[in-house]
Amino acid sequence: MTSDVWETANLFDLKSCGWGDLLARFRYPWLIIEHIPTLISIISTNIEISYTELKPGVFVHQTAKISPFCEICAPAVIGAKSEIRRGAYLRGNTLLGEGCVVGHCCEVKNCILLDGATLAHFNYAGDSVLGARVHLGAGAVLSNLKADKSLVTIASEDGRIPTGLKKCGSFLGDGVEVGCNAVLNPGCVVGKGSRVYPLVSLRGCVPAGSIVKK
Repeated sequence: MTSDVWETANLFDLKSCGWGDLLARFRYPWLIIEHIPTLISIISTNIEISYTELKPGVFVHQTAKISPFCEICAPAVIGAKSEIRRGAYLRGNTLLGEGCVVGHCCEVKNCILLDGATLAHFNYAGDSVLGARVHLGAGAVLSNLKADKSLVTIASEDGRIPTGLKKCGSFLGDGVEVGCNAVLNPGCVVGKGSRVYPLVSLRGCVPAGSIVKK
């Protein structure tokens, strides 16, 4: 399977995303990671009147629900009807579309969540892009750092693609389901509509419409 399958336009429906034109500038989704702060800056500069600045650098839509006892670090944009639940920790450089959920005791760092993406509870997502309607079951982890601290590569079937990144998480296409306590190792790419079953330790790339079992 050639590497063009893992291109940004093939993983996400960018036409239905409010800022899809910005993401479309990057051929591969891992190229987005270093530019998330810039993207947030562009979006927040042109923010709609329906957003309020919760604190410096944190922009929240008026219809979003922010629970007490959560922490949102700047910069961040929280889209319409999204929900940040009690105990969640957004460490900065976080961009959420519409209808997203970051649940109890979840930690998110340098990530983009497209419309309807959900981290249910007890999840970690670092340096990742989650497509529309992606769902992480309880305890699922998107790891972003290799044990030997070397640069992350994308293990495509036609060869390894260097990212140039020491910290690089996962890139989950629209509609991907990840089961409870699954671990996606650094540099995973999962195509649209695939299912990763509970307790799986995943490496490499998974084509669209796949089922991954332990």
